[in-house]
Amino acid sequence: MSTAENTWKTVLTEVELEISRPNFNTWFKKTFAIKQDDGIFYVGVPNEFNKEWLHTKFNDMILEKLSSLDPTITSVDYLVKKSGVTETPEVTNKKSSQRVVGQSEVLPLENIEVDKSSNLNTRYSFNSFVVGPFNELAYSAAQAIIKKPGVYNPLFIYGATGLGKTHLIQATGNKIQKDNEHLSVFYTSSEKFSQDYVNALKNNRINLFKNKYRGYDVLIMDDIQFFSGKEKLQEELFHLFNILYDKGKQIIFSSDKHPNYIVGLEDRLRSRFSAGMIVDVTKPDYESRAALLKTKATQQKIPLSDEVVDFLATNLEGNIRELEGILNAIGIQTDLRGRKVSVHEVKMLIKNNVKPKKHLAIEEIVKMIAEFYSLEPGKIYDKTRKKEIVYVRQIVMYILREYFNISYPAIGKEIGGRDHTTVIHSYEKVQEHLKDDPNLQQEIDQLRAILDV
Repeated sequence: MSTAENTWKTVLTEVELEISRPNFNTWFKKTFAIKQDDGIFYVGVPNEFNKEWLHTKFNDMILEKLSSLDPTITSVDYLVKKSGVTETPEVTNKKSSQRVVGQSEVLPLENIEVDKSSNLNTRYSFNSFVVGPFNELAYSAAQAIIKKPGVYNPLFIYGATGLGKTHLIQATGNKIQKDNEHLSVFYTSSEKFSQDYVNALKNNRINLFKNKYRGYDVLIMDDIQFFSGKEKLQEELFHLFNILYDKGKQIIFSSDKHPNYIVGLEDRLRSRFSAGMIVDVTKPDYESRAALLKTKATQQKIPLSDEVVDFLATNLEGNIRELEGILNAIGIQTDLRGRKVSVHEVKMLIKNNVKPKKHLAIEEIVKMIAEFYSLEPGKIYDKTRKKEIVYVRQIVMYILREYFNISYPAIGKEIGGRDHTTVIHSYEKVQEHLKDDPNLQQEIDQLRAILDV
């Protein structure tokens, strides 16, 4: 068995433990390793639909696992193969506006190109980045850094998964690199940083590791929440941060939550993160969703009527990744039919492809909010008047009323048997504070993302 085959066998074993049996059997069971060459791992798949689905839904997870096994692997390429023979795709004339469609035609997927020196994916650019109220502050901060690296240091961007944070920070890195060829830019995930650190310790190359990361002019690190509870890694990051900061080097971080709410993060790191600019990215509103759909559809040459765009933007309130997933499914159906899909067909597609939002019990909601504030859930129900507990309890009551439409008496009954007037008071107090407290608004936005409301 070749090295590539052994690597892929290990990946499949790990994937099988993380996803449902039907998903594994459908999308992974018939895949196999072809080869590994020049940082690219080639995976064989049985058909184009399988190829599209792995690229769209599972590529990040696959690449993460491959990279953990072999750090030299920087991208994955899926090739349709049957009986050991690679299928030859039909050639289409790029100048033609008409797409030649066939079931065996290779779908127009973007090539994944990772720059070896910066580790930046070149397909992430501002040409394909849609700006709206949900991300305009983060976008403006990124543009300021591009014009003058170091103006906000560090820049810390946070928000729920699938909202375009990685796209934004990598596009920023690509633009800085393009405009300032003398600057060395490097992108990494916190998990990859951790792997590099562990490997350096194992191989007695810790000085090489330190020198590598301390030599960059712009360091971009994704998913900082991964450092939660990892004391040694946090210490290494702390020293790296200080050296880069003192030298005036630009540092950019991303996370799924505000640094103040990353459990297990040392106070000295929170303090460093707060020294620059912290901005959030929230779920896109209707107008932003419509703009995203139109932009992505144009890029992928998927014809969408205004009626379909309106329907999707109105009914899909998920994150950007979910919107792209549905758009890819529409693209496949468009190719198969050789025409635009109707609103009715899109409705059926959504019905079959979008899992319904889970209905959370009040107890689950309380638990998730309490954990967000690093509080024991049971304290929310207690009669205590401690300020920090009352604060969280009032937010619980506000969210139950505002986003789950639960009656005041029902909320009072569930939250420690309180009178409905107490719930009304809590709701109105939070509502009033939201008018002039941007930090509270950020907390509510974060909680909405966590609760998926």
